[in-house]
Amino acid sequence: MEPYPPITIGQAGDSGARLRRLSRTKTTESVKAQRDDALDVNLPYRTLTAEANMDEYRVETRGGEIPGPPKEGTGEAGNYRLVTFEPNDPGNPKNWSKARKWYCTMVVAFTCFVVAFESSVITADIGGYLLFRHGFRYRSHGVCALSEIYGRRIIYASTLALAVIFIIPCAVAQNIETLLVCRAIDGIAFSAPMTLVGGTLADLWKNEERGVPMAVFSAAPFIGPAIGPLAGGFLSDAAGWRWLYWLQLILAGVAWILITFTIPETYAPTILAARAKKLRKETGNTDYVTEQDLDLRPMSERLRIFLWRPFQLLFGELIVFLISLYMSVLYGLLYMFFVAFPIIYEQRKGWSSGHTGLSFIPIAVGTLASAACAPSSTKTTSSVSTSTTATPAEVRLIPMMVSCWFIPVGLFIFA
Repeated sequence: MEPYPPITIGQAGDSGARLRRLSRTKTTESVKAQRDDALDVNLPYRTLTAEANMDEYRVETRGGEIPGPPKEGTGEAGNYRLVTFEPNDPGNPKNWSKARKWYCTMVVAFTCFVVAFESSVITADIGGYLLFRHGFRYRSHGVCALSEIYGRRIIYASTLALAVIFIIPCAVAQNIETLLVCRAIDGIAFSAPMTLVGGTLADLWKNEERGVPMAVFSAAPFIGPAIGPLAGGFLSDAAGWRWLYWLQLILAGVAWILITFTIPETYAPTILAARAKKLRKETGNTDYVTEQDLDLRPMSERLRIFLWRPFQLLFGELIVFLISLYMSVLYGLLYMFFVAFPIIYEQRKGWSSGHTGLSFIPIAVGTLASAACAPSSTKTTSSVSTSTTATPAEVRLIPMMVSCWFIPVGLFIFA
């Protein structure tokens, strides 16, 4: 049997996949533990090796630990101690109060609103608008992958800070080149928070609770583009185009402050890793670890897994591919209106920018009406889950099957 390699906690090695081909001691059954199915969601499956003991993230134990792998090859006897959540652990985001979880949900939803708002508020500035969208569509897979290693909070804070910084050159730009380059950088930076929100909600809410929070989050990217041209049209008429960027700076700054200083870490593996580090420091005992601490593969190898996984899901799961395709069509249609409305209402009909922005109000109304239907849809899904052993995932498609017909009808009327 190949011995378990010696490690230094927190230090990466270059032994690669060889390190995890081990005989792992599965003694979780001897620990006073209770399974929490909610902890199964959003864990580092496939990012750790197949031999990793995922019970660290799946069980809550009195004492907050389960036996880990043997310390073979280290010159010490015994096993490592894998840190876990305790029953009703206040450090587990899913055990937070409803008020606290809703606050976190509204803050990240507000961040999505700000990002979407800022992508559309300068609709009249077609060059800067297109560059923002061009950068925005290249979702920061590399940056977001780091959230599965370092946690959500640091990625939110760093990318929003970068976006805030590059709004300033747009506001004071003296040439089009500065404006276009900085808008492209903003689009890339702003894309990271948008892609992290779904993971944050999965960190906070259990499966049966997630319907309404997801509806709130899903509405934000559609309300933002609807409100953006409305506010931007009147503001540019009254104060000039530079104030469009100062407004963006204010909103993005508020979002950055809220995310950085009021939202704690929500990703369970990162929380447990911080807890293990604290225990090592307080007790002087290096036995307290997490499976991520024991994973000594190089960062480049781990990042390859994170970067490849979205494409595996997109092209390997038909439902993911079809839903993504459908959402890309909807989002594309929404942003096509930002170009079409100024042409139709300003150039053809002679409306002002502010009055043209009023034409986006129906989109916001429709989005809010759709979000208002989420509680009843969630209730229906829950009733199905109580009458069967498990909720069929397809049940959540029923509202979409009904509402999807409004889109071609609306396009026909507009045409």
